[in-house]
Amino acid sequence: MKNKVFLLMLGLVIGILAACGTAENETSTNGSGSAPDSSTDATTEETKVLTVGTSADYAPFEFVDTKVSEDIIGFDIDLANLIAERLGYELKFTNSDFNSLIPGLQAKKYDLVISGMTPTEERDEVVDFSTPYYETEQYMVSMKESNITSMEDLKGKKVGAQVSSIQEDLAKEFGEEHGFTVESRDLIPQLIQEMKNGRLDAAVIENIVSDNYLSQNDDLAAFTIKVEEPDYKAVVFQEGSTLKAEFDGVIQELIDGGKIEELKKKWFVVE
Repeated sequence: MKNKVFLLMLGLVIGILAACGTAENETSTNGSGSAPDSSTDATTEETKVLTVGTSADYAPFEFVDTKVSEDIIGFDIDLANLIAERLGYELKFTNSDFNSLIPGLQAKKYDLVISGMTPTEERDEVVDFSTPYYETEQYMVSMKESNITSMEDLKGKKVGAQVSSIQEDLAKEFGEEHGFTVESRDLIPQLIQEMKNGRLDAAVIENIVSDNYLSQNDDLAAFTIKVEEPDYKAVVFQEGSTLKAEFDGVIQELIDGGKIEELKKKWFVVE
């Protein structure tokens, strides 16, 4: 009797163990009896995010259209995003004063800067510039009622320019030659407002940015400043950054493929 009970219990235990083994095998296989690769979905490479410094007071290159959103938009922003898309990067834009951009780049606060910046010998000593993507001219902007049409008309007057810009250097150079003083401001809109308020007689602002203000303000006028060397726009990188070579290649592709011209038609005032 005891033997029968023992054999019965033994059979039940063996059956339960067999059932557990079968169930475990069913949940740990991938249809072929082998263990599934649980890392397949988790190993997808994450897109690298680059931090971009810009000064969003420079319409139409970079600005904030508060009527639409708080996003930074403009020619440079579209260009940077187009390059990043082709290279497989995502961009995070940070809005800062123009004169803080190169120091921020040197401090590795930014991976790159795009802000309508022109290469100069002084800047080139501490940062690297990309292939130029746009050639620009310089305007002397003033109130139309002032009848300022030449450098000679500025003698004894006050001319504004943005801090740490090539326009500031240009204004100081011509100021010494033509007898006017130079006062700098952090932002382009401040220069326009200071002229309207009568605290500045004129301001040196590049042509595309000037055209943007001229088209919206009938009381403004401008004339072209003649310079010996043309000015260009370029993306700015930390010294020795590998991003320069990557961006250079795509910028040239965009120039050759007509994409830069498309962005100009989208963002710039066409006479």
